Amino acid sequence: MALASANLMVVLDMTIANVSIPHISGNLGISPSQGTWVITSYAVAEAICVPLTGWLALRFGALRVFVLAVVGFGIFSVLCGLSPTLGMLVACRIGQGFSGGPIVPLSQLLLLRIFPPEKRGNAMGIWAMTTLVGPALGPILGGWISDNWSWHWIFFINVPVVLFVAGTAYSTLRKVETPTEKLPIDKVGLALMVIWIGALQIMLDIGREHDWFADPLIVVLALIAAIGLIVFVIWELTEEHPIVDLRVFRHRGFAIGALSICLGFGAYFAGIVIIPQWMQLSLGFTATWAGLATAFTGMAGVLVARLAPVLITKFDPRLILSGALIWIGAATLLRTNWTSGTDFWSLATPQLIMGLGMPFFFVTVTAMSLGSVPPKELASAAGLQNFMRIMAVAISTSVVMTYWNNQARMVGSDLAGKINMPSGGMAPGFTAEQNLGAIAQLVDREALTVATDKVFLLAGLLMFMIAAFVWLAPKPKSTPAPGAGGH
Repeated sequence: MALASANLMVVLDMTIANVSIPHISGNLGISPSQGTWVITSYAVAEAICVPLTGWLALRFGALRVFVLAVVGFGIFSVLCGLSPTLGMLVACRIGQGFSGGPIVPLSQLLLLRIFPPEKRGNAMGIWAMTTLVGPALGPILGGWISDNWSWHWIFFINVPVVLFVAGTAYSTLRKVETPTEKLPIDKVGLALMVIWIGALQIMLDIGREHDWFADPLIVVLALIAAIGLIVFVIWELTEEHPIVDLRVFRHRGFAIGALSICLGFGAYFAGIVIIPQWMQLSLGFTATWAGLATAFTGMAGVLVARLAPVLITKFDPRLILSGALIWIGAATLLRTNWTSGTDFWSLATPQLIMGLGMPFFFVTVTAMSLGSVPPKELASAAGLQNFMRIMAVAISTSVVMTYWNNQARMVGSDLAGKINMPSGGMAPGFTAEQNLGAIAQLVDREALTVATDKVFLLAGLLMFMIAAFVWLAPKPKSTPAPGAGGH
């Protein structure tokens, strides 16, 4: 429970600040666009630190790094809540992101070390649910706290969790500390990683505001990210003591599994990004109700979380994973018939159905990928896998929002061109301007709805493609316990 709580806290902080930006901007006297740096700074720092997990664990010990990261996360959370200026808040969010980066992969690693093979499945199932529930719970909790208390408390609520996690981990897990080695620091690799990840994350965050590649700044950031990534990969593959061990991709099972997580989680996150906004903009739901509809996925997943690891030990994991992706893809396609008159339960039902398949996807793909890696490389593999998931979320958010807005504009223009305004106006007693305004609102609502349906059509088809892709992974030599890590 302590390790799962740590994971939930970090995943939650990825999204809890999103809905609080208007409150933070108003309180600090800054513009909403400046306020988005509160999100960007955390995402960049976390994305940079996650791949370093393997090196940190090997150099200082997994438990020691985990406890220090949790304590650091708590300290920076308090400082974020106390920040009187944007500069201090962004600086503390960077510290929070650096501290939070190793927590997720190390919580996985420690789970695998403390549980015997027959119990790893249930433990990993509970852990996996926090990864699915966190992004959906974040906007609900962040909005409720900001509306009823103050935005400062979205950071202060981390303190009791930090005390529980750090105290429990330090007092009970010292016997499973990993061996350490004195390794030189790959300074060049670290610098290259900071450059390309930072450039890519900033490009993704500000791209929509700058009309993407129409702005020279976005072009420069894209070139820096692309060239930096190529040089980084070449350097790390030839360095004797790399800061990020990319050689784990030589294990085909890990490579296929990590890429499946990347694509699958990106497609899943499209719903988390789109549904709450569409429900509020087009259907008139409050932020709380929009968040609740999204959270049904996690709620349903908890119900079947214990079943997923049991089936993995009895059947070919590729069969379980492929079936789960087909199920999730079919549930995604149920969203393609939504209309602007859809009620709450019609919105929540596909979420509920999808949630029943998510544990079979997430637990199985984690077991397949990490189960293909020798124990010594487990920390590096877990860090890389989580890094790919984080970057998939960032890329998915930017791509989905851009496609959604572009489709809404195109559909809106098409609908507006087909409307024949009667000579007497649309409603008696309304001025011409009021009639036009009412028509414009109607067109915008319907255009967003059509665009939403198109997003989920593509997301559903992508899930079916991934279901076929997972069969490229080798069949496990033995039936692995979820996350067995080669033990």
